[in-house]
Amino acid sequence: MKSRERKITIPVGIGYGLTDIMGGGAFTVIGAWLLFYYTTFVGLSPMQAASIVAIARIVDAVISLFMGSFTDHFYKNALGRRFGRRRFFLLIGAPLMLVYALLWLNGMNYWFYLAVYLAFEVIAAMVLIPWETLPSEMTKDFNGRTKLSTCRMFLSATGTFLATFIPGILISQLGENNADAYLINGIVFSIVFMVCVFISWKVTWERELTPEMLAELEKQQAEPRTAGQRLAALGALFREYFSTLKVRAFRKHLAIYLFSFTAKDIYNTVFVFFCVYCLHVSSAFAGSLLSMSIIGIPVTLLAGFAIIKIGPSRLYVLAYSLMILCLGGFLVMYLFPAEEKALLLIILAVVYQVGRSTLEFTPWTVFPFIPDIDEMITHQRREGLFAAVMTFSRKTTVAIATFVVGFVLQSGGFIKGSLEQPPEAVHTIAMTLFIGTTGLLLLALWQALTFRLNKKTHGLFVEEMERMKQNGKPGDVTPEVRHIVEDLTGVSYDTLWPETTPEAKPATGHYSSATS
Repeated sequence: MKSRERKITIPVGIGYGLTDIMGGGAFTVIGAWLLFYYTTFVGLSPMQAASIVAIARIVDAVISLFMGSFTDHFYKNALGRRFGRRRFFLLIGAPLMLVYALLWLNGMNYWFYLAVYLAFEVIAAMVLIPWETLPSEMTKDFNGRTKLSTCRMFLSATGTFLATFIPGILISQLGENNADAYLINGIVFSIVFMVCVFISWKVTWERELTPEMLAELEKQQAEPRTAGQRLAALGALFREYFSTLKVRAFRKHLAIYLFSFTAKDIYNTVFVFFCVYCLHVSSAFAGSLLSMSIIGIPVTLLAGFAIIKIGPSRLYVLAYSLMILCLGGFLVMYLFPAEEKALLLIILAVVYQVGRSTLEFTPWTVFPFIPDIDEMITHQRREGLFAAVMTFSRKTTVAIATFVVGFVLQSGGFIKGSLEQPPEAVHTIAMTLFIGTTGLLLLALWQALTFRLNKKTHGLFVEEMERMKQNGKPGDVTPEVRHIVEDLTGVSYDTLWPETTPEAKPATGHYSSATS
């Protein structure tokens, strides 16, 4: 059965989305607990612990930058033709998920933790970047892609819940000062991640090779490239990365994604510190508050309907407003301590997780539609390239943010391995949580208010692109569609489709030889 004849069913969506139990779960545990574990049990300073994450993610970001284009062209390799240019990396990545457990071994030195974390980041990128392109590969239908993304984010929310709930249970059962709780958690999750990635490989598919791709393959086999040509292709590849920023919708999408997710990262990194040292509650209770992420499971389902009805922009506004409101509540609780605070903390944590799950759901639901806009400009399909740019940007910003948090905590007087912190360190933790997270959310909100990609605009956009592929006349475009095309692309419509004869129009190929 050809890929275009396959249907996106709920079981297929679930099978595809299972990989985000790893994507959502692994990095939720890392964000919430890794710095706390390394500074409390391993004996690393905040700067050392933060540098492990920062260094590994910077190196990984550079590697990730090449993964998207590499998978775009992996069909030219025998393995890619046999197992799929995207799905091959899920197949080999599944058993490598076991590396995750090594992050939580106690008693090792700084270089061991750095090497293991770097290895896991690279393995995760090798899986997630090609996996993120699969909705664009599997279907062109807005509802079908939304179904895949909704299943993905539902399972991501499940992974986030498990990643916050299970550590809290283990810590409460094994004791606040028992490092084995973290190791057991790591072993359990590494096995779960392995199974999930393998299932995603099993149930997904890719589009058939296009005539343009087959022609490019034949050309490569007939005329192997020289070293000089390969070097020139590398330079062209970097130009292609920068060319993604010419797409206006992608620039806004990327800004929203980076500001909001980095805000969430700061919250996750500092929240356990905030609960333990600022509010004087146990780390087990902090884990329980984080496990309020379970609310994200039904919220994700509701967001799947809402994004079709009201569009991404309004979902963003809702998410950021709820999160900022709750951050204000946490700040008030720190500034005006109360004896009975457990119930209020639970309420704030639940409302925050409603916003957080909506924040996580929306960008990756929007992402599969970005390559459609790019195709109007370049007449190419570059899903892998966009996934690589997003991953590179995300890992670079989270590396910088994590390092800055570590630097700020250490500069604020944080004492490693101590359950009592000086007042200046406590105040630094509270201000980092509130100012860092809120400031980035406000920047994301500013971009979201002018983001116009939704079901209606995407549908009209794709209809126009198909009309022009069928040699339609540029002069027949309606004013509404012209405005939508120019708003999403950031390019004049007359530049995209100049008034020429049909024969003079650019062909709708997929990949230029410069980036092969």
